[in-house]
Amino acid sequence: MGILNVTPDSFSDGGRYLDFADAVGHGEQMAAEGADMIDVGGESTRPGADRVDAATEASRVVDVVSALAERGLTVSIDTTRAAVASAAIEAGASVVNDVSGGLADPDMAGVVADAGVRWILMHWRGHSRDMQRLAQYENVVADVKAELEDRVEAALESGVDASRLVIDPGLGFAKSPEHNWRLSARLHEFVALGYPVLFASSRKSYLGRLLADESGKLRPVGQREAATLATSVLAFEAGAWGVRVHDVAGTADARAVWLETKHAA
Repeated sequence: MGILNVTPDSFSDGGRYLDFADAVGHGEQMAAEGADMIDVGGESTRPGADRVDAATEASRVVDVVSALAERGLTVSIDTTRAAVASAAIEAGASVVNDVSGGLADPDMAGVVADAGVRWILMHWRGHSRDMQRLAQYENVVADVKAELEDRVEAALESGVDASRLVIDPGLGFAKSPEHNWRLSARLHEFVALGYPVLFASSRKSYLGRLLADESGKLRPVGQREAATLATSVLAFEAGAWGVRVHDVAGTADARAVWLETKHAA
């Protein structure tokens, strides 16, 4: 899954693809590099980010989704709002990537169920402004699994077909670096729940912290690709359905190496 942030303030590439032509061009480039899906988002969900209104979010993404879908690309819409999801689906999106797992907007389940699209349910405890103070767990793996299972159950009760669901443990969302590493190390337990699992570590701050210099300064965002590739290969090995990344070309190469090694074995 290639990340396409049509935003001015995303942590890694905010502002780079806010222009329509730039956004569509980057989506096409990622598809050419091996992305199976382009994930289009119009609202930053980085820690501490302020929200934008629904009209602004929709204005950023709908035309981009339409243009990419018209080119035959599989497009997901990264949103927590049912109205934005509905507009994007009408424009051609076939997946809703909801970082709130349906908690942010009670109308989302109905939109997904009616459209019959795939719904990615991420583990979430609150919006970006406040989420890090919610990173309190007795056992992060057990707690995240239980909360995701609750979201799955709610989706099923709302009429969403089980075959359309994907789960995501939500690295970095109300998680400390230690939480992220524990979830990563036990990703196979999420796979064992029986739903496809999306893994999204790309360029996140816990990788920058791991690779910090002697003074404690985090590795810059643009220098976290090798670490991201390592986490992606480990996710493939654990059975992940997909990885959400900025560097599509590098990830496609790493996946090819992993697959060839598996085949040779």
